[in-house]
Amino acid sequence: MPHALPQPRTIAHAERLSGRLRVPGDKSISHRALMLSALAVGESRVEGLLEGEDVLATAAAMRAMGAEIMRDEECIWRIHGVGVGGLLQPTGALDMGNSGTSTRLLMGLVASHPITATFTGDASLSGRPMGRVIEPLSRMGADITASPGGRLPLMLRGLCPAVPIEYTLPVASAQVKSAVLLAGLNTPGITRVIEPVPTRDHSERMLAGFGAELTVEPGPIGRVISIRGEAELKPQQIVVPGDPSSAAFWMVAGSVVPGSDIVIENVGLNPTRTGLLTALRMMGADITEQDARIVGGEPVADLRVRHAALSAIEVPPDLAPSMIDEYPVLFVSAAFASGRTVARGAHELRVKESDRIAAMRATLEANGVACIEHEDGLSIEGTGGDPIPGGGVVASKLDHRIAMSSVIAGLHAARPVTIDDVAPVATSYPSFFDQLEGLSA
Repeated sequence: MPHALPQPRTIAHAERLSGRLRVPGDKSISHRALMLSALAVGESRVEGLLEGEDVLATAAAMRAMGAEIMRDEECIWRIHGVGVGGLLQPTGALDMGNSGTSTRLLMGLVASHPITATFTGDASLSGRPMGRVIEPLSRMGADITASPGGRLPLMLRGLCPAVPIEYTLPVASAQVKSAVLLAGLNTPGITRVIEPVPTRDHSERMLAGFGAELTVEPGPIGRVISIRGEAELKPQQIVVPGDPSSAAFWMVAGSVVPGSDIVIENVGLNPTRTGLLTALRMMGADITEQDARIVGGEPVADLRVRHAALSAIEVPPDLAPSMIDEYPVLFVSAAFASGRTVARGAHELRVKESDRIAAMRATLEANGVACIEHEDGLSIEGTGGDPIPGGGVVASKLDHRIAMSSVIAGLHAARPVTIDDVAPVATSYPSFFDQLEGLSA
């Protein structure tokens, strides 16, 4: 699933942003909804699915392993599952495009099925290490042959029956946790994951919703998540809330562009995903929740964002797991705050679609923002609300979040900001530029 030719784009200063918008469905929930529906017996229906390239890669992989997946004219996805243990041998390689979530979670699914799958991806994904997933899945009996450095392409030969394990996460990673739990679905006995630092819990919520026997209990060093294998999943009707990682760009844009007043509808506010909201409020952002409600077991609200003067903070490192994908745009907000913001505790950014710490330092410096790079984050000198100098050219590094964060920076820059390639934005947010145009009109 290679990207199209590079699509450069230049972003000019915005006078103000106003209006209402609805962000795409949550990417994490969309991936999991497709996977678990494909393992249920019967037809599941999913509304609000994110139809970006990453999620479509998951859909294609589940089809290749036997699930029937269809989208109707009303954008409702219908999935006829094969049952836990029923995945079929794919006839070709599974192309994951740019999606690390698809790759790591599907490796977990395949690990406890008697099939062999080859995982491939684009240049960006092929540079990302998979060792942290390979290690626990190998302990469960999967035979994995990866490219040098534990990278794609890799071949995974599943074991059935696999071996249940108790695994303590060495780093906070919802993807590794989910991969082990998904492998445990078809493993006799009880598979346990011990999580010293809480990460997003969409997998636990959704597995329980589909009928898996799953418990979450406190332990001496963290949460203990246990799943009983050889499960029978029941089909579900799922409504996917708006992705807080996509809403993050508008939270920052509305906060830093003078005169702005926008409402972001239907945003998922799972407590394991609200770190950026907490950090922005600490900085003085004016973000209020309206019509708070529960949708499909997930807390949801509309967010009203109005321009506010931001002040620099030291971002609490314990917020990192709940906003790891939002650090790039948090760095942008810091560029407009009064004083020096220190945002650390985010080692994980080094192994995302790009090295997001280095990429955002280069982005900010190219546009006149002074910053210091740390191993686990950045220190950034803000403008006190004035426009940043701008005028730079940004290398997006095939990373959708670097591209979109750079766009937000350009909205309050003295000179236009140019991004070398915004094509990767389609992996998670196909309507991003259309919605930006609507807010700017």
